[in-house]
Amino acid sequence: MIVVHHLETSRSQRVLWLLEELGVPYEIKTWRRDPRTRLAPPELKAIHPMGKSPVVCDGDVVIAESAAILEYLAYAHGAQAAGDLSLQPSPGTTEWLAVRYWMHFAEGSLMNWLVMKLVFMSIPTQPMPFFVRPIARRLCGQVQQKLVDPNVANAVQMIDAHLAGTPWFAGDRLTLADFQMSFAVEAALSRSPEARRLPHLQAYHERMRARPAYQRALAKGGPVVPEAVA
Repeated sequence: MIVVHHLETSRSQRVLWLLEELGVPYEIKTWRRDPRTRLAPPELKAIHPMGKSPVVCDGDVVIAESAAILEYLAYAHGAQAAGDLSLQPSPGTTEWLAVRYWMHFAEGSLMNWLVMKLVFMSIPTQPMPFFVRPIARRLCGQVQQKLVDPNVANAVQMIDAHLAGTPWFAGDRLTLADFQMSFAVEAALSRSPEARRLPHLQAYHERMRARPAYQRALAKGGPVVPEAVA
């Protein structure tokens, strides 16, 4: 039996979605974030030395890193894919190249900026001497305005332009690219006002969330990201 070590509001939601689409039986071990630091509990290090989520245990196999987990599940259980799932298109095809690109883009080009956005939004809300808070707020605002927000805007505008011509990230069928990008899409719409103005990105988000498997994953795993910010 597959066990998913699932951290609330985290990248592990994309793993639950894939398992629901495949119809593969699995169990969820849910871990709660520290209410003060919002970090994963240290007990997760007993599952994997990095102490991060997601981690999937499939018998004696332990896999960390969400992209590696998605690729493993496609390899080990992808034969159960049906309907409009085409997890790994044939190597060398346009669709295969698109999957490779978006699998790397999600964490390599987009999530780093979205994580920075979250960090610089959070710093001014942390405990600090009252006379420091205006300085922290001003500095964090400048970093966001001059560095983070332009990079996020460039990324989400490119995504929106791409989705203007295709229902899913690699074509007409659902692939690993969509599962990998799903958390990035949710995070972008939560943290970026620019992303929420883009019609094709919004339409993609609605298609993704309308899938019964995605809704089942939400019901079991809880919200993907904290409530959207203004």
